[in-house]
Amino acid sequence: QVQLVESGGGLVQPGGSLRLSCAASGSIYVMGWYRQAPGKQRELVASITKYGITMYADSVKGRFTISRDNAKNTVYPQMYSLKPEDTAVYYCYAREGPFTATYWGQGTQVTVSS
Repeated sequence: QVQLVESGGGLVQPGGSLRLSCAASGSIYVMGWYRQAPGKQRELVASITKYGITMYADSVKGRFTISRDNAKNTVYPQMYSLKPEDTAVYYCYAREGPFTATYWGQGTQVTVSS
């Protein structure tokens, strides 16, 4: 059973930046983040494999970067130029293999508002 521990999140002004982190137990193939805004479906924001292959949603390309410390099984999504539409609960996820079960973190609130 993979366990995920998230940290970061909070209130930030538009144009500001924020860094989240998520640490996983066990051997992890891919880690990343989804987000869910009120009344909207959960959407994939960014992910990174253990080989360093990254993926970003079009809505965050050029503003978010994701990095990973394989020794600590921790990912760090760095968010820049935040917009009010980035407001959501951000959920860390992890999979032990390309097609194995998905494990979820508890979620952390990010609010972008002046």
